[in-house]
Amino acid sequence: MNSSSSVAVKYGVFTTIALIAYFLIIKLLGLHTNPWFRMVNGLFMAYGIYVAIKRYKSISGGDFNYTNGFKVGLITGFIATFLFALFMGVYMFHIDVDFMNTLLKDWFHNSDYGGGILIFVILVEGLASSTILTLTFMQVLKNSTKVVQKQ
Repeated sequence: MNSSSSVAVKYGVFTTIALIAYFLIIKLLGLHTNPWFRMVNGLFMAYGIYVAIKRYKSISGGDFNYTNGFKVGLITGFIATFLFALFMGVYMFHIDVDFMNTLLKDWFHNSDYGGGILIFVILVEGLASSTILTLTFMQVLKNSTKVVQKQ
């Protein structure tokens, strides 16, 4: 069971676990309301997508092509994004409502927007970064079709 979807699901879940663990660690340190620490999420996402594409390339051998590699990277990132957004929704709406209010107050100076906008921001950031990272990594990991010419 080493199809592209099983690799994507496996590494999407691993990436989600890393994102959740990182969030909980910075929460314990009291740094979870600082938006600059969210940039580290991109490193976890990048590593998860890169490893997923690389793993799929190694198990598919000669059957690896750009389309399948792109699909694996994109699905990995999308799964990680949706699961992390789900976790953050549960966390913000049920576990630590003060966290949501603090972010809304600091970001918008008006907390009437509601917490849904925070989930929307997480989804947009995650989906956009997944797409860009997948495109970037596929440039590195794709099989070259160019023939090296001797001079």
